[in-house]
Amino acid sequence: MKREIIITADGSSTIHIPEWNEQYHSKHGAIQEAYHVFIKHGLHHLCHPELVSKSIIKNQSNVTSNAVEKSQSISILEIGFGTGLNALITYLEAQKLNLNIDYVGVEGYPVASHEIAHLNYISELKSEAHTAVFQNMHNSPWEIPCDLNSYFKLTKQQKMFDTIDDVGVYNLVYFDAFGARVQPDLWTETMFKKMYTGLKPKGVLVTYSAKGSVRRAMQSVGFTVERLPGPPGKREMLRAVK
Repeated sequence: MKREIIITADGSSTIHIPEWNEQYHSKHGAIQEAYHVFIKHGLHHLCHPELVSKSIIKNQSNVTSNAVEKSQSISILEIGFGTGLNALITYLEAQKLNLNIDYVGVEGYPVASHEIAHLNYISELKSEAHTAVFQNMHNSPWEIPCDLNSYFKLTKQQKMFDTIDDVGVYNLVYFDAFGARVQPDLWTETMFKKMYTGLKPKGVLVTYSAKGSVRRAMQSVGFTVERLPGPPGKREMLRAVK
């Protein structure tokens, strides 16, 4: 299918698939969506809920590196590694919040290197000092853990989401698959049962979706689900707790 780089409403780029009329990130703001859904209501909620009420802007969370004294270890599963945006902003937050991150990104169809070269996340995040890290995220081999530094380990897995079989491994799931309109099989009880099984007790799953069918599928496998205010362009999103 044809794919093209577009600029979203907050100035950050994403990949658009015309045939599906679908994007890897929200056309209302790729970086804003990522921070709102996955950092504010996922990572911050799990690790430091006192930060959730703070303003989240597109290039920082207004938190300094000495805001947290004790290091925490967090294991994250991302469903849809894609452009690497969610991994990059999680890496940046780990520095600020004194977190040790074990990050697993699952992707069935990796983004091509020439597409990565045209994404503007480093400049939009004003994170030129981390250019090499973003490159390493994409250049590191699949299936092999890569220590990006002493506090962030990345493992990319190239496989279909329905083959995930982890049990009690993760504290947090970023569920960032393409929407149910184009890939309904990814938003079913079967898939969310895999996510529930993969999480540790009290583990959290966050997603941009707020469809009633998605919420019911989550609840049917045992999650406690809440609706939250959505990112720009969406009224609501969902957070599920094991």
